[in-house]
Amino acid sequence: MTAIRFELLKTEKHTGARRGRLHTPHGVIETPIFMPVGTLATVKTLSPEELKEIGAQIILSNTYHLWLRPGHDIVKEAGGLHKFMNWDRPILTDSGGFQVFSLSDLRKITEEGVQFRNHLSGEKLFLSPEKAIEIENDLGADIIMAFDECPPYPADRQYLKDSLERTTRWAKRCIAAHQRPDEQALFGIIQGGMDKELRRQSAEELLELDFPGYAVGGLSVGEPKEIMNEVLEFTTPLMPKNKPRYLMGVGSPDDLFEGVIRGIDMFDCVLPTRIARNGTCMTSVGKVVVRNATYARDFGPLDPNCDCYTCKNYSRAYIRHLIKCDEVFGIRLTSIHNVHFLVTMMENIRKAIDEDRLLEYKHAFYESYGYNM
Repeated sequence: MTAIRFELLKTEKHTGARRGRLHTPHGVIETPIFMPVGTLATVKTLSPEELKEIGAQIILSNTYHLWLRPGHDIVKEAGGLHKFMNWDRPILTDSGGFQVFSLSDLRKITEEGVQFRNHLSGEKLFLSPEKAIEIENDLGADIIMAFDECPPYPADRQYLKDSLERTTRWAKRCIAAHQRPDEQALFGIIQGGMDKELRRQSAEELLELDFPGYAVGGLSVGEPKEIMNEVLEFTTPLMPKNKPRYLMGVGSPDDLFEGVIRGIDMFDCVLPTRIARNGTCMTSVGKVVVRNATYARDFGPLDPNCDCYTCKNYSRAYIRHLIKCDEVFGIRLTSIHNVHFLVTMMENIRKAIDEDRLLEYKHAFYESYGYNM
């Protein structure tokens, strides 16, 4: 018995978009879904209660960061991540692989794992597939990710091939180390860079291991969007129809639409809260950089078509004032709005798939947002 069950409710008539339902130990997730990122067991500046009010169904937390602070042993002692942060809905944890591989100057890859320096203290640490799974088992998320190697872009073919084959060997070690398969679903991660044949090889090797879900890793790492979409279009059909498909690290509105159209069910990204901190807001009429002088006397809401807490209560002029003065409340207001914007957009996408009108909705959204079709 696996920890999750995925129901594919329908595939949209005109695209590869899928409408699904993912059953987890902490509740049901309607897909396609955007997952806000709570790196250190908090979505920056937002309380779990606010996330629920916004409509977030699941959040992502970060294994690497929680291992360093406060330590997975402390989270385990607290009763797991759900209890530690008072969030009773589903959680997904990544394996820490992406973070370790982004420390390119500080790390050394071996077959056993990765040796690197703690970015906070400088001390030497070692993360292996077994260690990553031990940490994830202790954290207790509903969905946990295999420890993979995330290659840089660009990278030569031989490096990509060696890297994806190591990712497969590590995936087998993750399965062997996983202590709680009935309570936590372990997903495999397809790699292979921008090379389609290597993507095929990675998918075939990982499908043999029969994970309960699959992710596409190694995209949105600096490549042009056209290439990302092309690789996605090639890779998604290689993944099982009856299991959830997750595109890692993607969260701009156009990337979410393009991913959904190509059959992706799950997305995560720090984007909505990261851009909120410098006063950039996603709205129904495009991006609004609210710190700009043009909004100093604008007493209307951030987004006239939004019913989030921020837009119902505060003006652009007030939010600009707070952001300019480095007031935390300003960042909270822009963060609430941005997360609400993407959560609501995904709700509308699900509705559009149900009604076989996703391309119409995409066209209307792009026109209003200011994307070129």
